[in-house]
Amino acid sequence: MTPDELRAIMEFLRGRVTLAETVAGDAVAIEFSVPTTDEMTEAGLDADGSRHILDAGWWDEMVTDIVETPEMSDPEDSREQILAYARDVVSEYIRKRAKL
Repeated sequence: MTPDELRAIMEFLRGRVTLAETVAGDAVAIEFSVPTTDEMTEAGLDADGSRHILDAGWWDEMVTDIVETPEMSDPEDSREQILAYARDVVSEYIRKRAKL
C-alpha cells in the first residue's frame, strides 16, 4: 500500500462519519457506517490495504472513539465542529497506527 492509497482509505473512512439524524434537543450524536472490504474495493481502494485497516487491532477502539466524540467535546462546540473532530479521529488513528 502506497502513501496515496492510505490517504484514499483515510478519506473514504472520514466520509463514513456523519451526524446522526435522530437526536433529541440540542444533543449531537455521531454515526460511523462501518464498511466492508468489498465496499472499499468497489470504491477503488487498495484491497490489501483495506483489509489491513479493517482487521487492525485498534479498529474497534477507533470506532468507539469516533462515536463517543460528542461526549469529549465542549458544550459550546457546534454540530459541524463535533463532526470535524470525529472525522479527525479517523485521521489520527490511521496516521499513528497504520503501517505501509
